[in-house]
Amino acid sequence: MAEPLLIAGEEIYPGQNRIVEVPLPDLYMHTSLSMPIHVIRGRQKGPVLFVSAAVHGDEINGVEIIRRVVKSKSLKALKGTLIAIPVVNVYGFLNQSRYLPDRRDLNRCFPGSVEGSLAARLGHQFMREVVSHCTHGIDLHTAAIHRDNLPQIRADLTNPDVEMMARAFNAPVVVNSSLIEGSLRYAAQQSEVPIIVYEAGEALRFNEMSIRAGVKGVLAVMREIGMLAASRRRKKKDPFVASSSVWVRAPQSGIFRMIVPMGASVNKGDLLGMVAAPYGKEQSETEVFASSSGIVIGRTNIPLVNEGEALFHIARFNKPDEVADSVLAFHSDLDPATDTAVPEEMPII
Repeated sequence: MAEPLLIAGEEIYPGQNRIVEVPLPDLYMHTSLSMPIHVIRGRQKGPVLFVSAAVHGDEINGVEIIRRVVKSKSLKALKGTLIAIPVVNVYGFLNQSRYLPDRRDLNRCFPGSVEGSLAARLGHQFMREVVSHCTHGIDLHTAAIHRDNLPQIRADLTNPDVEMMARAFNAPVVVNSSLIEGSLRYAAQQSEVPIIVYEAGEALRFNEMSIRAGVKGVLAVMREIGMLAASRRRKKKDPFVASSSVWVRAPQSGIFRMIVPMGASVNKGDLLGMVAAPYGKEQSETEVFASSSGIVIGRTNIPLVNEGEALFHIARFNKPDEVADSVLAFHSDLDPATDTAVPEEMPII
């Protein structure tokens, strides 16, 4: 008989589909709390992939992506095991907060420790009950509150397995991003588990195109690593890879009027917007220019800014116009208004 997968003391055998409640420290009202983990095991051997969301408790696009992935008809022919964790930071999720109750950022506390802070204990539990069983990982994120991210993959492309996953996801942009100590990405790769991060949308908001792209991307990676049958559709064009990115910051405090949309191509020196005092005096208005050529992959959504605050995130490319065309095509393909196929899920408006 095949060996079971043991998570939180529960045995899951090939062919089983189970939700396991991983116990967490109680709430201060002595209410019990757990982290639900959805484990889907194929009957045939194969990779073990974890897909996680809400490591930051207010980043909810990934929760919906995972809900759609585990319902996908494609999983009927699954090889290997999918471990889906829709809400990692349960405490932050309950409070609609990025952080844990002690204001720690969970994504700076991996691999954690059994006797550390609440964040360290949660990180340790996740590494022990999830990552230790896996061969691959995908971590789903959004931008922070009042910010927006273009669908993108962040990955350490010096790792060949990571690069393969990043390209397979088919996001329009891949940012070659170094590992940050304390992050889940850092801890997973230290454990020799290749992992990519998908960033798309804004905290506490659903974005249908970002969700659709995420679902397609996760399933595409599963095909690439041999968990699902290869797609019969024509292979898509490789994503554009940015070797670096730069933030454009507010030159003064005031009200920001942006004139460049998400995904736009910009050249160094292009006008991106103006920051002005609310009184209309010309001398109090300052123009904001692109400090580098590239594509806008992130931006603020709130026009009230303080000096030094991040306004735009620009990924550097040699030929940004080509990337912008690819981003436009990507959005067109995923736009519910132009989709003639009958969707498995009704679009979120």
